[in-house]
Amino acid sequence: METTVNGEPRVLATDAALALIAEITRDHPDILFHQSGGCCDGSSPMCYPANEFMVGDSDVKLGEIGGVPVYISASQFEAWKHTQLIIDVVPGRGGMFSLDNGREKRFLTRSRLFGGGEACAVPDVRARPL
Repeated sequence: METTVNGEPRVLATDAALALIAEITRDHPDILFHQSGGCCDGSSPMCYPANEFMVGDSDVKLGEIGGVPVYISASQFEAWKHTQLIIDVVPGRGGMFSLDNGREKRFLTRSRLFGGGEACAVPDVRARPL
């Protein structure tokens, strides 16, 4: 699978995300991201120690940000394959098992269609009323 579409990377990171990645890698030098598909931690990009997360045979590597690989499930990739993901940071608590948890800021995925369009936040199911 190509990590670019028409020369554009499938995944990017903002300066704030790169700074948080640098902060996390001081404590955990070998990490990876997996774009969550929902459930308990919404649809947040989850950051794990690389040796504590098993990438599945059907997971798709989108690319790397700050030297860190970013994966997504094949089914979720199929739905988002026309979308560039932009990993950003916002105030708040990270996912329960994500390494951004407890840092009072968390990763957030924004997206835009390849070939143009404005970036928008991927909906976080935790923010939906019950």
